[in-house]
Amino acid sequence: MVIMFLKSMLFPLIFALALAPRSQGLSQSQSQTQPSLATTFNEIKYHGGPLLTKPNSINIYLIWYGAFSRNDRSSITDFFASFNPSKGLVPHQEPTVATWWKTIQTYKDKSGNSVSSTVRLVKQIGDIYSLGKNIKRAQIANYVKHKIETKVLPFDSNGIYLVLTSRDVIVERFCMGSCGFHDNIVLSTKRTRLVYAHVGNPLVQCPGLCAWPYSLPAYGPPGQQALVAPNGVGADGMVMNIATIIAGATTNPFKNGYFQGDPLAPLEAVTACPGIFGEGAYSGYPGNLMVDKISKASYNAYGANGRKFLLPAIWELTSSKCKVIHQGA
Repeated sequence: MVIMFLKSMLFPLIFALALAPRSQGLSQSQSQTQPSLATTFNEIKYHGGPLLTKPNSINIYLIWYGAFSRNDRSSITDFFASFNPSKGLVPHQEPTVATWWKTIQTYKDKSGNSVSSTVRLVKQIGDIYSLGKNIKRAQIANYVKHKIETKVLPFDSNGIYLVLTSRDVIVERFCMGSCGFHDNIVLSTKRTRLVYAHVGNPLVQCPGLCAWPYSLPAYGPPGQQALVAPNGVGADGMVMNIATIIAGATTNPFKNGYFQGDPLAPLEAVTACPGIFGEGAYSGYPGNLMVDKISKASYNAYGANGRKFLLPAIWELTSSKCKVIHQGA
């Protein structure tokens, strides 16, 4: 890769391999990786394990670790509110976040039970750097366990305990091939496994990796331009990766659900479709998206309180293809 031309051509494939999840957690990331890889080589298979399938909802317990701006907080909470069509959405305005989730609902367990029909933000708490600003993944697991054992957060077998870290917090392996991860824990007093996850704010650490296509990588193909983010680069980067994480955590919560490849380095419902957001996506191009006439921001889904979001493609089991949500769907 001494020749710059070859380097630019090989970049998407190298990037895809670099983002492959590794052991001790299921790393997930959004990037400008080669879309054709998802539709040619990857086949998501079911490995017989449980999914998050309780009939009501997947409950999110959100921990804001560090200092977040008001815009970041409201953008992310509006994203979760968007799963409920009655929460401040314009009638008949499609596609929505709930539309996007319908593809995840087609994933079923061995008893034929579908993934829970919606996602709901149940509780959120804040923490101003009690673990410091340089955190190991194992610390996140112990931190979540402590919050549940001390009843700060409830015990919920159909929940996801999601730790979001602010832009000044360094988390082990974040920005090094990972924009977040999900894993599971077992409390000392119970046998039931619980799902927890982490997503970081990429604004200053790695926007070109974890907020693409709203920011460009330092070493990418020439001639690209970053898209305008409807809610800000950091907030929209987090939303894309939260969407990726909850899709994977729901359909492969215990490393024996739906995935392709090594269970310790799986491609899951969204990570099997890297870099694909709209029809016609290819390496370095996210696909055809809607564009706001005033702000020029690019998006593919409507949300609560007038929000617009960019959500990644999901591997559709019935067609064995990456499915994007369509305008007017």
